Amino acid sequence: MPRIQITPDLSFSQLVYGMWRIGDDTDTSAAHVAAKIHACLAQGITTFDQADIYGGYTAEDVLGVALKADPSLRPQMEIVTKCDIVAPMGRYADSKCKYYDTTRAHIASSVDLSLAAMGTDYVDLLLIHRPDPLMDHHETGAALDEMVKSGKVRAVGVSNFRPYDWELLQSAMTEKLVTNQIEISASAIAPFTNGDIAFHQRHGHAMMAWSPLGGGDLMTGQNALTDRMDEIARDQGVDRAAVAVAFLLRHPSKILPVLGTNNLDRIARLSDALKVTISRQDWFYLYESALGAEVP
Repeated sequence: MPRIQITPDLSFSQLVYGMWRIGDDTDTSAAHVAAKIHACLAQGITTFDQADIYGGYTAEDVLGVALKADPSLRPQMEIVTKCDIVAPMGRYADSKCKYYDTTRAHIASSVDLSLAAMGTDYVDLLLIHRPDPLMDHHETGAALDEMVKSGKVRAVGVSNFRPYDWELLQSAMTEKLVTNQIEISASAIAPFTNGDIAFHQRHGHAMMAWSPLGGGDLMTGQNALTDRMDEIARDQGVDRAAVAVAFLLRHPSKILPVLGTNNLDRIARLSDALKVTISRQDWFYLYESALGAEVP
């Protein structure tokens, strides 16, 4: 499993296991969650992606039950979590609407709640989940710096930020933002040309890709793009999902796809993407279908 350096003393597995659906499984027992973790670790997938809001603010608790039951798991893992989305459910059921909160108080409270839920003293990476139109970048930046200085967080980054959002927040920080988690897939190709990937590639930032299977559509859909994916999959003896992930891995910026499934058999095959060779011509063969036309 390739390792991607996030900071001088922190690296992630290039494939990341996404836990946004872990609370939706019919079996959320410690043993079953641990089985998922072990299936990932067996392939060299050591990085696990969480967020406070996942599962209606329950997914971190589900993971925490497993980590508390087996303390040997946590040292083998890098845990990513996120904060700033406040939705009228769970701990925020009294909120009158969904909104974003990037204040110092909310960030500090969210981190403490996440640590308690997962039964850990620190998280490896904290992300601001969504750009906040009311963000005071000086306050938010100072809060993120404080989280790293406190030792509760090893590194900080963002999710769904555009380059100008990134630069605004970074301008008020001492710590370096280390990653941006954005939607990238064979069906969500805008970042390849709208400046998002170019910005981070230029500065050597790690990029994480959420929904690399197009929200499942690349697995279940049937169209010109999936037909071409199936063609490559048949040639290389893998399934369509492996081709979709390999499409992202082919990019020179070393994208980290975040892959989420509750199916143990599918988890065990996540690393099949590493078996796929996507030539430059194959990459554009898929890209052309996503565009709906040949490149200009």
